[in-house]
Amino acid sequence: MARITYVETNGTEHEVDVANGQSLMAGAVAHMIPGIEGDCGGLCACATCHVYIPDAWQTVCGEPEELEQNILDFAFDVDSNSRLCCRIEVTDELDGIRVLMPERQY
Repeated sequence: MARITYVETNGTEHEVDVANGQSLMAGAVAHMIPGIEGDCGGLCACATCHVYIPDAWQTVCGEPEELEQNILDFAFDVDSNSRLCCRIEVTDELDGIRVLMPERQY
C-alpha cells in the first residue's frame, strides 16, 4: 500500500492510501478525488485521468507507452510530465508521491 497525495490546481491536497496493484486512477476514483474522472474505467481511451508527475518520480512511474501518448493528444494542457494515471500501477515505490492535476480534464 502506498500513501498518495493528489493535488488540485487550487492547492487542495487529498492524501489517501491506495492498494498495490491498483492504478493511480482507480485509487483516485475509489476515494472520490475531484478532478480525476476516469470515464473509460481505466482502458486508456479517454484522457480524463490526465495528471502531471513530478520529475523526481518519472523513473519510478516508467515511460508512457505509445497508446498512452496517443490518447494524451486529446487532453488539455499536456506537458512533458503529463501521464494518464490509469496507466500507472501503484507499488510500494510510489509511497509519498504527489500527483498534480490539470485545471480541467475536458
